[in-house]
Amino acid sequence: MPHRPYEDVRVTGHLIDSGIMSKIMDAIVAFDAEFETLSFEVGRTNEDASVAEIRVLGKDEHHLDEILGAIQMFGAEPIDPEDAHLKPAPADGVFPDGFYATTNLDTAVRVNGRWMAVVNPEMDLGIIIDSEAGDAGTVPMADVKEGDLIVVGHSGLRVRPVERPRDAQAFEFMNSAVSSEKPKAQVVADVAHMMREVRAAGKDVIAVVGPAVIHTGASPHLARLVRLGYVSVLFGGNAVAVHDIESALYGTSLGVSMKSGVPLPSGHEHHLRAINTIRGLGGIKPAVEQGVLTEGLMHTLVTNDVPFVLAGSIRDDGPLPDVITDAIAAQRAMRPYCQEAGACIMLSTMLHAIATGNMLPASCTTVCVDINPAVVTKLSDRGSFQTIGIVTDVGLFLEQLANELEG
Repeated sequence: MPHRPYEDVRVTGHLIDSGIMSKIMDAIVAFDAEFETLSFEVGRTNEDASVAEIRVLGKDEHHLDEILGAIQMFGAEPIDPEDAHLKPAPADGVFPDGFYATTNLDTAVRVNGRWMAVVNPEMDLGIIIDSEAGDAGTVPMADVKEGDLIVVGHSGLRVRPVERPRDAQAFEFMNSAVSSEKPKAQVVADVAHMMREVRAAGKDVIAVVGPAVIHTGASPHLARLVRLGYVSVLFGGNAVAVHDIESALYGTSLGVSMKSGVPLPSGHEHHLRAINTIRGLGGIKPAVEQGVLTEGLMHTLVTNDVPFVLAGSIRDDGPLPDVITDAIAAQRAMRPYCQEAGACIMLSTMLHAIATGNMLPASCTTVCVDINPAVVTKLSDRGSFQTIGIVTDVGLFLEQLANELEG
C-alpha cells in the first residue's frame, strides 16, 4: 500500500456475534479508506472476548481523524494513545472549533497520561476538563463558559459500546425489528420484569408521557404504576397535564366525554377552563392541597411525592403555571433525572421521547410504546439505538403492564 497517514487500533469484545467487526470495516470502507487486519484473536468460547488489531489508513490527517471518530463508537481505540487535545472555549455558549461531539456511550479521556471516565455520558454535548479537580464531564453548548477547557478532535478518547445481555431470558424482543406483530403478553411480561429489576437495584424509572395516555383513558393505569413505585419522575408537556386535569374537573378530554366517548356541548372550552382554574390557584400542587384537584394522574403524582417536569411548546394554551416555557431551562430540569435513570418508558409522545432520548446514556434501558412505528424509527435515527420499540395501543399496554406489576 502507498505511504499515507495511519493509526493502529485495538477493539475488544464479542466482535463476531455482535457484528462489531463488520460495522468497523463497513465504516472504514464508507469513508473510501483502507484497513489491514494486523491480528485477530477469537475467544475460545462464546463467553470469551475476542481481540482485533487493525491498521486504519486515511488519505490525510483530517480524513484519518474522521474515520477514527466514526469507528470510536464501536470501541476501537489507538494502540499507542496520546493525550486528548484541549482548547479553551472562545466565549460563553461557544465551543472551540473542532470540538469533540459526544455520544451516549461510556467514554474516557486521557489527560496528562491518565485515563479519566467522562461523567454523565450524553450525546451531542462537549467534554469539559476541570484541571484543578482532575475530572472530566459533559457540558451542553449553552452552558459552556469562556475559557473552559474543551476536548477537540478524537485523540485521547476511548468509547465503550454497550454489549447486550447474553442471557437469552433478558429481553428476547430487544434485537428484533420494530413491528406490530409481536406477542404482546410476553413483551409486557418482559418490560415488567425489567422494571422490577431496575427498582430492586435502586435506580429510577422515567415515564415520558403524551396526551394520548389521557385521551385513551389509560391515565388510571399509569397512576397505578405511580402508586406501586414504578414511576420515579414524569416528563411531559402542557397538554398531558391539562387534559388530565380537564378529565378530573369536567370528565372530558379535548371536550370528549371519558364515559360515552361523545363530544359534549361547549366541551372544547373545558381545557381552557381547567387551565384558568389551576392558574388561579397558583399551580397543580396548590390545587391538590386546596381540595380542588381530587383525582387523576397529576393528583396521584403530587400525593405520592413523585416529581414531574412539564416542558412547553409554541402551541400551548395557558400554559399551566408548572410548565417550563424556556426550552433550555426545561433541558436543565430533565437532565439530572436522565443521568440517574436505569430505565425510561416513553408513552405515545414523539417530540418528548426524542428530546429525552437525546439526554439518556446508552446504558439506560429505553422502551418506546406507540401505535406509530415511525416514532421508534425516528428515535433510533437520532442516536437512541438502545430503544426497544413496542407498536401497540398505549391504553391496552398500560393496563396490561399495571396488571402484571400488581400481580
